[in-house]
Amino acid sequence: MSKISIVVPVYYNEDTLMDLYRDMKEKILEKIGDYELVFVDDGSGDDSWEIMNEIRTLDENVRLVKLSRNFGEHAALLAGLTVCTGDCAVTKQADLQEDSTLILEMYERWKKGNKVVLAVRRSRDENAVKVFFANMYYAMVRKFVNKNMPVGGCDCYLIDRKVIEVLERLDEKNSSLTLQVLWAGFRTDMVYFDRRDREKGRSRWTFAKKFKLVLDSMMSFSYVPIRFMTYVGIIFDLFAAVLLINVLVEYFTKGAPIIGWSSLMCVILLASGLILSTQGILGEYVWRTLDASRARPPFIIDEEKTPRSQENTKEQSCHEKQEEV
Repeated sequence: MSKISIVVPVYYNEDTLMDLYRDMKEKILEKIGDYELVFVDDGSGDDSWEIMNEIRTLDENVRLVKLSRNFGEHAALLAGLTVCTGDCAVTKQADLQEDSTLILEMYERWKKGNKVVLAVRRSRDENAVKVFFANMYYAMVRKFVNKNMPVGGCDCYLIDRKVIEVLERLDEKNSSLTLQVLWAGFRTDMVYFDRRDREKGRSRWTFAKKFKLVLDSMMSFSYVPIRFMTYVGIIFDLFAAVLLINVLVEYFTKGAPIIGWSSLMCVILLASGLILSTQGILGEYVWRTLDASRARPPFIIDEEKTPRSQENTKEQSCHEKQEEV
């Protein structure tokens, strides 16, 4: 019988964790068969770890992972996928913005032979500004990074054990786990859902983290930023050549003096700004290369608690061995 692991990254989710577990227990856990819940505490500073332990006492199939500090959602998901034991694994957000029954549909699609099943947003019950920038990000990803990114983007996905093994071998930092899944190229299916607005707690998905995601998506999977630097250089060279020819023609044909300190300074400042910008893009690549060369782990596990069902099995096995002796 197949086993599914449900990986939930946790970061300041004390308000929603118990509601999330009750929602899953009521809607899917009794229908899904053999399962494992993997909660990963990504350095939360609230009571999330205590609530996770409380959930573990209620369900013998709960595995807990506590990271030594906040490494980010990418690392937390990767940690959960690394320790999970299911034949497939599905990622689940802890903010209650997607219906838990979505997992059942994704699980059925996996049983039909799909190695990857994406949960794609059909609509978002959020303000217009958030929706606009989210759609702009996914449009940019489809245009410059990976054309297989769904139009509405995806919050969670189900992946086969083979895909998990690929992600473990990649072991990339400063990247997007969703784009790694798409890059792997396994047979993919999609299910659609309506994303609800957050009712409890507040989002820790800050502007700085969103901006980093954009950079990571572009730098890790696309040559567009480097190519942009080349095009900018060519355009400015052409512009400078045309301007120089115009100045020389004016000087030799009309005797016009070469003047214009203000315009010259504007050109110098503009060119200097573009040089610094392109150097910054190059620096992003250099930094990522340095970070990868140091081979530091993408996450550090401080504490792990296996499911109580496994502990009971081990105790029973030890007891049987003692009786045989």
